[in-house]
Amino acid sequence: MYNFSKCSHTRDAYGNALVALGEKEPRLVVLDSDLSGSTKTDKFAKKFPERFIDIGIAEQNLIDIAAGLSLSGKIPFVSTFAIFGCGRAWEQIRNTLALDNLTVNLVMTHAGLSLGGDGATHQSLEDIAIMRVIPNMQVIVPADSVETEEVIRYAAENKGPKYIRLSRQSTLDVFRRGEYQFDPSQYPVIEEGSDVTIFTNGCMIRESLKACYALKKEGISIKVINLHTIKPISKKIVIDEAKKSGGIVTVEEHNVIGGLGSAVAEILSQYRPVPMRIIGVNDRFGGSGKVEELYRELDLTPEHIIKAVHEVMKLR
Repeated sequence: MYNFSKCSHTRDAYGNALVALGEKEPRLVVLDSDLSGSTKTDKFAKKFPERFIDIGIAEQNLIDIAAGLSLSGKIPFVSTFAIFGCGRAWEQIRNTLALDNLTVNLVMTHAGLSLGGDGATHQSLEDIAIMRVIPNMQVIVPADSVETEEVIRYAAENKGPKYIRLSRQSTLDVFRRGEYQFDPSQYPVIEEGSDVTIFTNGCMIRESLKACYALKKEGISIKVINLHTIKPISKKIVIDEAKKSGGIVTVEEHNVIGGLGSAVAEILSQYRPVPMRIIGVNDRFGGSGKVEELYRELDLTPEHIIKAVHEVMKLR
């Protein structure tokens, strides 16, 4: 059983990973949009000021400059808040980065509801959908600090545009440093089970595990899988899990339209239809409040996951 009190910030892991990689890879450059203290790219800026560029509040320029650096042989990491980077600069991401399949790593932070007090204008519940639909774009949501470090290392070593989604919230410590290696085609099993499979990622792993442990007391066995790479998604794993359990629940801190649940449903509807429920934000904006309050308001609690599991089991 995981210790829910042991959590850490993926943003800090990101900043640390950049510094470690920067010492080994002179081509690595980092760009930010006047939010380096929040995205934690300031760690790289202090260590390698000559390879750090603060573009200011100009997200479209942020992407275009990163594209130019990529074409010049650099390995750019680009950061700002998810709502600004994915929203304001979407055209540049599509037409400049993805269309030319450039190696630019978009590591956007404060995604989902994690900027609770700042309200709907700063909360990003659409980013996975609008990035997933872009050809050539990889979409990754790390589970914890260890996986974040591994994902950043992977991003630096592999070509093509990538969208890596980080939260402002701390996440449950799932993996042990030195014992985990990221593979975009392999999804770690966080908890073994056989009655229903839960696909989840990021901050929702903690809520899913809480539901899993509560269901275990009812005699219901739940498998929890960290589906970190939403694009390209492993069709085989999704289909195999549907065959094994016969019921699927997806849990995400994102709109139910276009995110993790949609990606899984696209596969199941074509290759292995089984009862399924999608837990996420039901096509509405967030609001201002503590993140835990917003989870309750927007049906992202263990209780809602438990309800979905019961519904799936009745339909099998």
